[in-house]
Amino acid sequence: MTDITALQSDILAQVAAASDEAALEAVRVGALGKKGSVSALLATMGKLDPEERKVQGPKLNGLKDAVAEAIAQRKGQLADAALDARLVSETLDVTLPTRSENAGSIHPISQVLDEVVAIFADLGFGVAEGPDVEFDDYNFTKLNIPPDHPARQMQDTFYVAPQADGMSHVLRTHTSPVQVRTMLNAKPPIRMISPGRTYRVDSDATHSPMFHQVEALVVDEGIHLGHLKWTVEQFCKAFFEIDQIELRARPSFFPFTEPSLEWDMRCDRSVPGKITFGTGNDWLELGGSGMVHRKVLENCGIDPNRYQGFAFGFGLDRMAMLKYGMPDIRSFFESDLRWLKHYGFQPLDIPTLDGGLSR
Repeated sequence: MTDITALQSDILAQVAAASDEAALEAVRVGALGKKGSVSALLATMGKLDPEERKVQGPKLNGLKDAVAEAIAQRKGQLADAALDARLVSETLDVTLPTRSENAGSIHPISQVLDEVVAIFADLGFGVAEGPDVEFDDYNFTKLNIPPDHPARQMQDTFYVAPQADGMSHVLRTHTSPVQVRTMLNAKPPIRMISPGRTYRVDSDATHSPMFHQVEALVVDEGIHLGHLKWTVEQFCKAFFEIDQIELRARPSFFPFTEPSLEWDMRCDRSVPGKITFGTGNDWLELGGSGMVHRKVLENCGIDPNRYQGFAFGFGLDRMAMLKYGMPDIRSFFESDLRWLKHYGFQPLDIPTLDGGLSR
């Protein structure tokens, strides 16, 4: 019988000396392969008498295990060394300027969303998010739109197939369900915005079946329409980057607010293809708003006799079109790199109120 201790030492020395995975594989085959030295010894076990087999069996199995473990460890060491060498050879200096033809751009919707968040953060608003596939109850019922309410027909809703538990779901038609979720899980005072994707069955040059919206909600004691008007004014001044604006309120109807208002901003359209904000004899529609309906507060567990609130919402896509002169909303979703290079924003130009929103 071959000296097992000497054989183990010899094989382990070969394992340690293997300089790459190919050399290590050759050692493995020479030891543990079908015709390897360790395999040959194991094949002789059947020719030994029972007593000798009891002595040699544990030794040979120990040899096999020791060699296999040493090979596995060495393989890991070689893999780590190869990775380190590759990382050194493929080092990229990220401080180098990018090539202009490979520079990426921020999509206008992403830019406008960052601008809106920066403005409202300065006013003390937090940001809340919710799912795109929403409970019918949150999207409609808790917002004072029961199943038989005619306002449901105004929404042009995408309905999702009924769930196994009988619950009804929709693709949210506005981000108001996020306000419902916030009021159900937080106590006043509440000051938040809810930006995100919304869905309605509508498509033309100024409408998209999927579009982006931001809604604001404030709930506290003593809230009134004056707070709503001031907030809309401050937002418009910051977003359109002008010092003076003039707003016009028009009565409207939304099931979840009472009274309900729509806001227009004075502008000048006398020059074809150009809009100047804050002056002129024209008016530009901004969006809807109103005081939160007391039934909505009750549905969300808030005492309407103690707390009042206001809410308003704007379309982010439309705000981007107005501010940056984009004529067709469908272009936002066509994935045309030429369009994005023309209207896109530099990635490092992060909107800030002190440094400028649209640098």
